[in-house]
Amino acid sequence: MISLVKRKLDDEIDDLFRLPLAEFTGARNALAARLKKEGRPNDGDRVKLLGKPSVSAWTVNQLYWKHREEFDQLIATGKRFRSTPRRGGKVTDMRDSLDARREALVQLSDLAAELLRNGGHNPSPETLHRVTTTLGALSAHALLGDGPTPGRLTSDVDPPSFESLASLMSGGRSIEAAPVKSGGATPKKATVIADVRKLHQAKIAAAKVSLQDAKRALNDARVRAQSLETAQKKANAEAKDAEKYRREAEQRLEKATTASKDAARRAQTAVAEAEAAAEAHEEAKRTFAEATKELESLLRE
Repeated sequence: MISLVKRKLDDEIDDLFRLPLAEFTGARNALAARLKKEGRPNDGDRVKLLGKPSVSAWTVNQLYWKHREEFDQLIATGKRFRSTPRRGGKVTDMRDSLDARREALVQLSDLAAELLRNGGHNPSPETLHRVTTTLGALSAHALLGDGPTPGRLTSDVDPPSFESLASLMSGGRSIEAAPVKSGGATPKKATVIADVRKLHQAKIAAAKVSLQDAKRALNDARVRAQSLETAQKKANAEAKDAEKYRREAEQRLEKATTASKDAARRAQTAVAEAEAAAEAHEEAKRTFAEATKELESLLRE
């Protein structure tokens, strides 16, 4: 029963880190309050202590939750470094692993920029650089087995120490324990150090590629923004002209309506006058007829 409760709590915590960044704090506080109300103060305190992720950490979390295949591919390319020395791998194998890792970082950097834009955040070169650095650090920590929990990051992650990587590349044995017969490094130690340095250089190269991609994306965004601004100004001018034409049309319609009403009133007046004139004409005809009859009567006498 306890394990089920713990698993449910872990799922609820995972759900917190899946949320849009702006919703994290409110949802965390609500969950902590509910847990305490349910009589689980320790779980409530645990949730309450969860820090709100930085923008870059939130982005890496979203890559883990929404692009797991690409995220796992990066981890897989990193794990190839563990097996290469043990197989007696050649430099070409190491180079292939580095190239695959760089490609995975570039792909994730593009996805990160998209996630940032969709989340209402600025995919600035600085933010993308922190995202790429954290991704590289996670892939390295995954080899050592001592890294932070993916999907629940609250801040950026630093790469493991040079000594830890060197120990990993040497198959888990401390490099310093290797006997040295002369004053210099043993061939095996020198090879391991060179391989680790190549790994470090590859990480720098991948970060530079990500930075260049981010710069290009930023420049494209600026061009699109300028184009949209120009289109917006044109649309505003057209809307202003349309409003002017509408007002003029309304004024013309109002004048026409007034003129039409005046003409209708005049027509009604003319009709009334015509009817009055017709009645007067009929009255005059009757008067004339009566006068004629009276005159004829007088003449006969």
